[in-house]
Amino acid sequence: MLWSLKKLTETRPESSVYTEMRGVAMLEDSVQDTTEYVRPSEGGDVISTILRREVMHDQTQGTCAEHYSVANANCTQDSDCAQGEIDFDGHGQRTGRCILYYNYTFKTCEIKSWCPIEEYAVVREPALEQAINFTVFIKNAIHFPKFKVLRGNIKPNKPKKLLRCHYHPETNPYCPVFSLGFIAAQAREKFSELCRTGGIIGVFINWKCDFDVDPSKCIPTYSFRRLDMRKDLPSSGYYYRFAKYYHKDGVEYRTLIKAYGIRLDVIVHGHAGRFSLIPTIINTVTAMTSVGICSIICDWIMLTFIDKNEVFSEKKFDDVFKKPSQPITTDLTLTSYGSTHSDLSDGVPL
Repeated sequence: MLWSLKKLTETRPESSVYTEMRGVAMLEDSVQDTTEYVRPSEGGDVISTILRREVMHDQTQGTCAEHYSVANANCTQDSDCAQGEIDFDGHGQRTGRCILYYNYTFKTCEIKSWCPIEEYAVVREPALEQAINFTVFIKNAIHFPKFKVLRGNIKPNKPKKLLRCHYHPETNPYCPVFSLGFIAAQAREKFSELCRTGGIIGVFINWKCDFDVDPSKCIPTYSFRRLDMRKDLPSSGYYYRFAKYYHKDGVEYRTLIKAYGIRLDVIVHGHAGRFSLIPTIINTVTAMTSVGICSIICDWIMLTFIDKNEVFSEKKFDDVFKKPSQPITTDLTLTSYGSTHSDLSDGVPL
């Protein structure tokens, strides 16, 4: 078909997202609630949950040995350590002294830093495997300015139902509550692997609306996909560091935490359309012009309905059936000298 009905479309709607994570779990003898494992606490289009932690307790400002894996950190004497030098892959500024690496027999350069350093004093906690049952509530509102339509993914008159429902595309399309286990399964990821390395998962909310029908028929669909590089690449997984500071006997201490977890990035896509007469006419005329139909129709109108159609026809077409002109006749006069008789059939000369 060369032309079709044309719709007025909206592909850049306005959208807002609010997220909230719920759940309580036990980590050994400690109770873990949302304050402990959810970042950021206020919710938004990005939310993360901590699944595993590596903790450095009681760090304080001072001097200690640099880690042996840092370039040029290993030494045998003070001259091997340049005073004031800072290695950006290291942990602090070098003092110029070569000291024993904690309780080991080899030496590394001394540094000013938060001591003891992370690699030496880290305590690796077990994974929070019960987080597989944690739920994420994702509230989304979307506005299509061209059509002046505002839609949401929950029903405003049934807020209590959200406390005990889970999303299902057929039975509960207006319940945007998802468990972390469901999200990992939909993204084709193992939850145990995410606990070990962490990961970033995209939550895609897709609005595809046809406003030729009732706007209440416009219901979003959800899809999930792993966004970060996976497998054994150095850039795979998701983790971040934060610290908790406190004072003891007038000295400032901190607990440094390296947190591995799942980060959810909520991404909203919207596309809406409605039939419009003017774009349809323009689209139809353009299609007809491209194949020469318009000129055929105009010629038909001129030849059929206009009073001077014969004049137009003579100008438009060549008449190949004109009467031939009067033939030209030629008189031939034969003059002979001598005998008036000639018998050419017998070959007799004149």
